[in-house]
Amino acid sequence: MIEYGLLVLLLPVAAVSGWYAGRRGSARHAGQKVSRLSTTYFRGLNYLLNEQPDKAIEVFLKIAEVDKRTVETQFALGNLFRRRGEVDRAIRVHQNLIARQGLTDEHKSQALLELGEDYMRAGLLDRAETLFCDLVAVSHCAPDALRHLIAIYQQERDWHKAIEHASRLEEVTGESSARMVAQFHCELAEQARIAGRIEEARDQLKSAFEVEANCVRAGLIEGKLDILEGQDAAAIRSLERVARHDPDIIPELLKPLMQAYERREDWHRARAFLAETLERHPGVSVLLALTRLIEREDGADAAIDFLTNQLRRRPSVRGQGALIELSLAKRPQEERDVLLVLRQLCDQLVAGAPAYRCGHCGFGARSHHWQCPSCKNWGTVKPIHGAAGE
Repeated sequence: MIEYGLLVLLLPVAAVSGWYAGRRGSARHAGQKVSRLSTTYFRGLNYLLNEQPDKAIEVFLKIAEVDKRTVETQFALGNLFRRRGEVDRAIRVHQNLIARQGLTDEHKSQALLELGEDYMRAGLLDRAETLFCDLVAVSHCAPDALRHLIAIYQQERDWHKAIEHASRLEEVTGESSARMVAQFHCELAEQARIAGRIEEARDQLKSAFEVEANCVRAGLIEGKLDILEGQDAAAIRSLERVARHDPDIIPELLKPLMQAYERREDWHRARAFLAETLERHPGVSVLLALTRLIEREDGADAAIDFLTNQLRRRPSVRGQGALIELSLAKRPQEERDVLLVLRQLCDQLVAGAPAYRCGHCGFGARSHHWQCPSCKNWGTVKPIHGAAGE
């Protein structure tokens, strides 16, 4: 559909190109040229309508060759080549545009931007970075160049440069980059935490909170650092605060939070918090954690009764699998065999479905990502709610 849309955009450009080229010659010559272009144009249109984009592209290339000054046609073709994965052809189109005599500064800057995108698509990040760094000095190109540079630094995981250029982008456009910059600081904090550089990690978290006061990821990392240093009470406060602020992150923080409760043997607080959370934001992760606590304190029968009542209100495949697991020990062998099959089916249903989805592009994933692998937006991947999800 993208290719079709781009080709449709090329049609009026090609038609105008033919009309303009025809006017530049003598009347007789112009008439012949327009006639030829009209025939070529309609042949390309016929290919397009018959869903033959490759042949249509070749036709429009011939139309573009008639008049080398059809800059817009060249840009459209270069962009189409890049989208189709024909990066070498896109690079040649944009390099030829840049080398053209008499090209306006605006068109040259646009061609440089397009060439930088070609290099990015080809994996030539050093060449792309050089082009975009030069274009940052051109005022009307600065926002696009900065966005491309930020994308490069994210791909290279150069978070310090990403922070620097995101801050510059905010100055140039006036648009807030706080959420993105906070994520970059969190990336640095995670690197430091994994390497055991606790103070450095906390410094990065402080910077994250300075740009985004309620940064959920920073709060989660802070809780993990508290657990690492044996500060379980502080970890519980941090993680409970994060859960109340953003319930969608609960599946990611339950493990460290339950670890902190366990080390303090504060089961009363754990049970109260899980029950409160389940009332306000029902989700199967919280339900299963609370079921395990009830089994621990009140026994399997109480856990089965609790889980059964909850599933009647909110059906869940994962919850059903947990209920079957709890029931196995209390059933004769014949029933156990049937229940084992049912549990296997539940596991297969869960395993075959994505647990998370990006709210921006719809990308589905089995595990949580802070940055969507598809559209590269931060903080848009959330748990899928429903019987087969959270």
